[in-house]
Amino acid sequence: MGKSKENETVELMVRRGKEQRMFDILGVVIMVVLAAICLLPFIMLLSASITEENYIMQHGYGLLPGKISFQAYRTLFEHPMDILRAYGVTIFITATGTGLGLLITSMAAYVISRPDFKYRNKISFYFYFTTLFNGGMLSVYIFVVRYLGLKDSLMALILPYLVNVFYMLVLKSFMSSVPMSIIESAKMDGAGEFLIFVKFVLPLSKAGLATVGLFVALDYWNDWYNAMLYIESNTKYPLQYLLYNMLAAKQVLARIAAQIGISANSMPSNSLKMAMAVVATGPVILVYPFVQKYFVQGITIGAVKG
Repeated sequence: MGKSKENETVELMVRRGKEQRMFDILGVVIMVVLAAICLLPFIMLLSASITEENYIMQHGYGLLPGKISFQAYRTLFEHPMDILRAYGVTIFITATGTGLGLLITSMAAYVISRPDFKYRNKISFYFYFTTLFNGGMLSVYIFVVRYLGLKDSLMALILPYLVNVFYMLVLKSFMSSVPMSIIESAKMDGAGEFLIFVKFVLPLSKAGLATVGLFVALDYWNDWYNAMLYIESNTKYPLQYLLYNMLAAKQVLARIAAQIGISANSMPSNSLKMAMAVVATGPVILVYPFVQKYFVQGITIGAVKG
């Protein structure tokens, strides 16, 4: 009887092991298929950017280019120094704005996350209250241009996304998980508030900082509307606004050519849009793998806490 029970137990464990392996294999296959599906839009984007304009007009977009043509990229990089300058402006705005934004947002989040801070609820309500009302575009424009004097200044592109209350609340949830015993021990060792914040709180909130930093960086990288409002000099155009102006200029030329009876089918329009999307999203795709680990960890921790 004892041996038969042992044999049944072994067989059960073997069967469960096989079922677990089959489940793992099925999960991996499903994830690979989903990942491939997620890549399809970018593959189609890249394919359309190197497809001849006439072929797109006749057959539409496809996963593989019908007739390969790099005319869209030749048109896009007709003035390469303008593209490189716009890249430099965008990288400067993104790096500066993300760094300052994370510093200010994390410091405010740390203050309102401390349970021993007397006015944390009142300050939290003040931050939240600012999200309920908006002065409107005109009042903001007058304030930035007339009172701050930031017309045609890169600071006008940095300030709008410098502080985001939603991101502040996200960081607050991360910093609230830091044990008070660590903070109290640091205080007993003579550490000040700023030293505690830098040496203990920030390292323990690394996942949250990476998650919020990625979203802030994307806000800066994709912004073109503020450049349209405040920037006048061509040398200060960020990448997105420069591409927007280039596309608008090409569309105007195509309309003029159509009005005077010149065929504009050879001028890249659809393929140019795709090439611009590739140029604009390329650096973001290259940077994402370096923060992916912290981003996924931050999303997971936030979901568990939520």
